[in-house]
Amino acid sequence: MTRAELVAAVAEETGLDRKKADRVVATTFEIIKSALIGGDKVQVIGFGTFENRDRSPRKGRNPRTGEEIDIPASKLPSFKAGKTFKEAVNNA
Repeated sequence: MTRAELVAAVAEETGLDRKKADRVVATTFEIIKSALIGGDKVQVIGFGTFENRDRSPRKGRNPRTGEEIDIPASKLPSFKAGKTFKEAVNNA
């Protein structure tokens, strides 16, 4: 499903016009992104949790030259599906 298809589905389910549905979808994504940037996690009971995971620094290799490089520590946004969501997907 693409973003356009998601907006169309939200518009159909809620009775909103597409412009308002697009704003709802965009705002939802922005709020989740802002929370993760701020170090918070977003937990939606019955759906799942969006959170940051820490990646430790590690050694990598340049595939062209074979030279070893240092890859710095970083944060990785992740999603963990909730129990109800997992069960719905597995029983579909």
